[in-house]
Amino acid sequence: MSIRNDLVLEDTTLRDGEQTPGVAFSKETKTRILDTLIAAGVQSVEIGIPAMGGEELDFIRSCVDRQDEARLVVWHRGVREDVERSLDMGFNSVHIGLPTSAGHLKASVRKDRTWLLATARDLVRMAKDRGAFVSISAEDIARTEISFLQEYAGVVKEAGADRLRLSDTVGLLGPEAYGERVGAVVATTGIDVQCHAHNDFGLATANTLAGLKAGARYFHVTVNAIGERAGMADLAQVVVALKKLYDRDLGIDLTKLKELSLLVSEAARHPVLPWQPVIGDNVFAHESGIHANGMLRDTSTFEPFPPEHVGGERRYVLGKHSGRALVAWALEQQGVEPRDELLAQCLEEVRAQSIRTGGAVSQEDLVGIYKQALAATAV
Repeated sequence: MSIRNDLVLEDTTLRDGEQTPGVAFSKETKTRILDTLIAAGVQSVEIGIPAMGGEELDFIRSCVDRQDEARLVVWHRGVREDVERSLDMGFNSVHIGLPTSAGHLKASVRKDRTWLLATARDLVRMAKDRGAFVSISAEDIARTEISFLQEYAGVVKEAGADRLRLSDTVGLLGPEAYGERVGAVVATTGIDVQCHAHNDFGLATANTLAGLKAGARYFHVTVNAIGERAGMADLAQVVVALKKLYDRDLGIDLTKLKELSLLVSEAARHPVLPWQPVIGDNVFAHESGIHANGMLRDTSTFEPFPPEHVGGERRYVLGKHSGRALVAWALEQQGVEPRDELLAQCLEEVRAQSIRTGGAVSQEDLVGIYKQALAATAV
C-alpha cells in the first residue's frame, strides 16, 4: 500500500512532549510554541490536558477562540466529566485516552475489557452527539492482541469515532509489527488511524512511516522528538522524509524547522544534539578531507538536500580530519592566497592543534598558522 495523499500531521509537543521528565512550559511559553507551530503550517495541535487545572487550564481556555487557526485537540482520561468540561468550554476536538492491553487495564485503570468497550462506546457517542471531532486511543497496542484491536476499532467506529490512535505506548514494536497492526485495523474497519510511536528503541520515525505505508492517515510528532522516556517521532524528521523520500508535501514551511527546534530546545532546557537529523548543527557541517574536497566542487556530493531547504546553514570545519583543499579554501575565505608548498605544513599544524584542544580550529587561527609558516621560509 502506498502512503495516502491526505495525511494529517498532529503535533503533540504541548501535551506528550511536555510530559518529558523535568520539563514544564508556562502559559506564555506554550503560547509561543503554538504560535510558531501554526506559523510553520501545522494544521493540528494537541494542546494539553484540562484536568491538570491551574495554569495549564488557563492556557487551554485561551485557545478556545483560536480553533479557526488549526484543529486544537484537548486530551482526556476516559472520564465523562473531563470530556464534558472541554465541550462546555467550547472545544470542538477532543481526544479520549484509554488502554487496550490486559496489563494496562489491570495496572493502570483497574478495569476489564467489558468496561473498556462500554466506556469507549458511551464517551464517543456523547461527544459526537455534541458535534465534536472525536479521537480515541488504543494504548499499549504492542501488548494487545490484534484480534481485540480490531474488535475495539469496530466498536468505536460504530459509535462514531472520527479516528483511532494506535499508541505504541512503551515503544516495543518494530516497523513490521507496527505496520501490521495499522493494516489489520484499517482493513477490517476502515476507520481513520493515527500513528503514535514512542522512541524507546530509536524506531519512532520508522514506525510512523511504516504505519503511514500501512494505511494510517493521521500521525503524531513532537518538536525535537521530546516526550516521555526516549521521546517520540520527530516533526522535522518525519516531515522532511515524507517530502524528500515519499513525495508527500504536508504544507509545512521547512525553512521554519530550525527556528521551531531552537524555541522548544530553549523552553525545555535541553540542547539539541549536533547530529540530530535535519536540524542538528552538524547535519550540514563538513570536516574530513575527502568529503570537503567533494563538497567544494559539488555540494550534492555529501548532502542529501541543501541546508536552506530546512533553515540550516552549511559549515566547513577545520580539524584533525581535514585535508589540503579545505585548508586552501579557508585561507582564501580570509583573503589569503596560499602558497601550495606551505599547505602541507599548515595542515599538519591544524591537525596537531585540533588534537591538543579536542576540537575545531578557527579560520582566524589558520591564518596565524599560515603566517608563521610563511615567516619561517624567509629565515
